[in-house]
Amino acid sequence: MTETATRTDVFDRQETLGELYRRMRRIRQFEDRASHLYRTSQIPGFLHLSIGQEASAVGACWPLDERDVITSTHRGHGHCIAKGLDVEGMFAELMGRETGTCKGRGGSMHIADPRKGIFGANGIVGAGLPIAVGAATAAQLRSSGGVVVAFFGDGAVAQGVFHESVNLAAVWDLPVVFFCENNGYAEFSSASAQHRAGLRERAAGYGIDYHAVDGNDVLQVAALQSDVVSRIRAGGGPVIVEAVTYRWHGHYEGDPESYRDADELAEWKLRDPLVILRDHMTRRGLGGLADTIDHEVDLQIDKAVELASDAPYPAPDSLGDYVTAPRPTIPEPTVPTEGTLKTMHAITNALTHELENDPTVFLAGIDVGEGGNVYGLTRGLSTRFPGRVRDTPISESAIMGTAVGAAMAGYKPVVELMYFDFIGVCLDQLMNQAAKMRFMTGGAVTMPMVVRTQFAAGKSSGSQHSQSLEALLAHIPGLTVVMPSTPADTYGLLRAAIQDPNPVIFIENRLMYGMKGPQPPADHLVPLGKAIVRRPGADVTVVSYSKMVHDCLAVADTLAEEGIDAEVIDLRTISPLDFDTILTSLRKTNRLVVVHQAVGEFGVGAEIAARAVRDGFWHLDAPVVRVTAGMSPAPYTPNLEQLWLPDADRIAGAIRESLAAHPGKDVIAL
Repeated sequence: MTETATRTDVFDRQETLGELYRRMRRIRQFEDRASHLYRTSQIPGFLHLSIGQEASAVGACWPLDERDVITSTHRGHGHCIAKGLDVEGMFAELMGRETGTCKGRGGSMHIADPRKGIFGANGIVGAGLPIAVGAATAAQLRSSGGVVVAFFGDGAVAQGVFHESVNLAAVWDLPVVFFCENNGYAEFSSASAQHRAGLRERAAGYGIDYHAVDGNDVLQVAALQSDVVSRIRAGGGPVIVEAVTYRWHGHYEGDPESYRDADELAEWKLRDPLVILRDHMTRRGLGGLADTIDHEVDLQIDKAVELASDAPYPAPDSLGDYVTAPRPTIPEPTVPTEGTLKTMHAITNALTHELENDPTVFLAGIDVGEGGNVYGLTRGLSTRFPGRVRDTPISESAIMGTAVGAAMAGYKPVVELMYFDFIGVCLDQLMNQAAKMRFMTGGAVTMPMVVRTQFAAGKSSGSQHSQSLEALLAHIPGLTVVMPSTPADTYGLLRAAIQDPNPVIFIENRLMYGMKGPQPPADHLVPLGKAIVRRPGADVTVVSYSKMVHDCLAVADTLAEEGIDAEVIDLRTISPLDFDTILTSLRKTNRLVVVHQAVGEFGVGAEIAARAVRDGFWHLDAPVVRVTAGMSPAPYTPNLEQLWLPDADRIAGAIRESLAAHPGKDVIAL
């Protein structure tokens, strides 16, 4: 235990003792009542209580102010209350009511109020840690002295995001406290069975400070945390704090708790955090003050439960609310016809423009700084914008979580995923955090973040560097997925994506980096979610995106010599899908062919075909035909890869099949 943790005299004033006790009592009574409400089926879903851990929550949050942020865990009620969240809204949230903190969209495991610096409890173990790194990055860039406290349990230490987050925070020297509430159990397993090294040893490995504290003594915790936060505000860098404590209830309400015995629990109850502080207050002659606080808190909890119980449930017509933030209206620009611009330079120019004109924009990723990106797309930007173009370790989850946390804190991060294939390494931060955060907070937060990544097949990159996985992300509500096909659109769509209030996955085809096209003006913006007709036609509608658009245009030009007039539509944005443009074309041509480089089953083409059959059935004179890659991983050897990929012959064959107006099979590579 550190010397700092034993110096509690500064906290021995009556008003301080009273407020510390009040906060702990409020947490205890909130959770006691929540347990009762759960048993009587007034709270649905899962409920994880932190009864017995009140001192660590209150002490850790004691020195924090409005500049500061916390991230929490699935056992996060105490952290939220300690940071200032009102219990009436929290009870309503647990009951799923419209007046809840998150309008009933989050529930117990996802309570958050970013407006108060509470970036959320989290149903994924350890997932709040990289978000805390992002919030700390924003605090560092803002230079206002803000500090982030990332709560986690001893079980989260086994998660990869723990390592990635602490390591990145150390590398960037971020203002964050990684605060471990070590309650001895990771769900049903003893902490001793989960790890072979303690946090003290781990902290030394990361080159950061470590402090241990009695997590059941709020005076000890508050004293230590006040000193730690003060040092970090002064530029001290990240710290790990380990508070040893104990949860009285099981992992969840209803847990049979067969993994621990009653004697162990009884022993820990002798060190009740509230009793420890109350005894201290009684020795100071403040027992009457504690009695008064007990009464006041009981009345507050009773009133909060009454109001929450009377609150309405969300209206049925609000089911789709808060999935995405309203995006600005951007008119379709004039298609440029003059000048010359490579796609790779379009990306560099768009990033430069936004960095120059918006101080909340920053770039981060593997080798994007000094290395200037694998393809040189960010070369020179780290020198031009010091501190705002940042190299990261090879830590994809931490990179994505940093974007989430920074976006919640009011910045516009642009982070790079080196290859699209690596999306599986960090999918949680995109699927469960970025995509859902606005919804789960009832619209209290926007997520203006961009993930740039790239893909391509056709150059023997193998099965782990060739995948076109856009359908995977398009299936996740809340994410916008963009795949441009021209240099001008790359520039305009990337700028629009950075300015958009929603998480955007911006997918580039690396084989197009050297492609040239007309140069747009500096103010060029292209609307997200809008397709464009690249080639008008009357006989058949061909829909594609990214590099395959150019293959479709070339085929259309060839077929025109045979008298076949194909209309080619470039989706540009995969999700949200602009089906109106497709349907308008289908009404004219009565035939539809969809071409993409991804595999066919369950893909973008399948979605378009389903929509065409549902919404455009009476306009179809032939079956919808898809031209896609084969249903296998991308082959490495060139001859098989070319067989696997769609090509001009298959596209032309699909168009002819559609025009033949008789049933046929989808044309896919075998």
